[in-house]
Amino acid sequence: MRKVRWALIGASTIAREWVIAAIRAAGGDVAVVMSTDPARASAYAAENGIPRFSTSLNEAMADVDAVYIGTTNDLHKQQTLAAAAVGKHVLCEKPLATTLADAREMVAAAKAAGVVFGVNHHLRGAATHRAMRAAIAAGHIGRPLFARVCHAGYLPLHLQGWRLTNPKAGAGAVPDLTVHDADTLRFVLADEPLEVTAMVQEAGMGAPGIEDGAMGVVRFSSGLLAHFHDAFTTRYAITAFEVHGDEGSLIGSNCMTQRPVGDVTLRRSRGEERLALTHENLYERTIRLFHDAIEGHGTPSASGADGVRSLAVALATLESARSGKSVKIDAEI
Repeated sequence: MRKVRWALIGASTIAREWVIAAIRAAGGDVAVVMSTDPARASAYAAENGIPRFSTSLNEAMADVDAVYIGTTNDLHKQQTLAAAAVGKHVLCEKPLATTLADAREMVAAAKAAGVVFGVNHHLRGAATHRAMRAAIAAGHIGRPLFARVCHAGYLPLHLQGWRLTNPKAGAGAVPDLTVHDADTLRFVLADEPLEVTAMVQEAGMGAPGIEDGAMGVVRFSSGLLAHFHDAFTTRYAITAFEVHGDEGSLIGSNCMTQRPVGDVTLRRSRGEERLALTHENLYERTIRLFHDAIEGHGTPSASGADGVRSLAVALATLESARSGKSVKIDAEI
């Protein structure tokens, strides 16, 4: 396969910590980084061994095959539309946008342009979640009845910026964490969310009016109920993902994380067993599948449509918290 040349749109922390190395490990080449701040762009390129930097979106996309959009949520739409318009494949950070209308427009533009459009829902790549999905599909727990997600931790100091201060950019725990819960639940359960009831918390980490924690319950089309707990404020929590059926339970521990770690225990009448897992870097898997999709083999790990649906759950969660009512999830693409 020809080496895929990438432009990084946004000199982001997530790209520095995870995505650049994943692109290179998957056989791609990071050709350029774009930032509107020339000093930041220059320093970022030098620090990360990127040969070129730019402050112009169009210039950055001039000689590449694909773009990774790692800017704040409010910029995703405009940058995705610009990339699709010049025939570039797009891997966008979650959430896709700040409104469903914008997210749907992004999906439609990519489809019209004939480019691959993926969302960086990296948790689909976790060995724990893939093993749980397979176990459920094989009938090992019978009919799934309940699920529980704990995606609570402590937001590191170096990330305590716009996520806690800028509502326009999509600040808050729900856009940052609940979208991942929604996508991972959809992936593991092969089921669709219908409605959500939720409350949010402001424990003081964020600016007034910005939630730093949330809890809620989602009803799925099968009737399954899923509980989620998301937070930026809990230093000592252990993440978890559980699914309980009428014939067994799957208990995933330390699995809502960027790192290739965690374990899954299957409990049934015959006893307990630890599922066999083959861990791999979640981002490398995401990029590898994206490269395959560019070559016409398969699809991205999470598609644009998946991104719309996870955003729909997050927005319904916020609406439920504001209204105090259960809110139907608008899953139309």
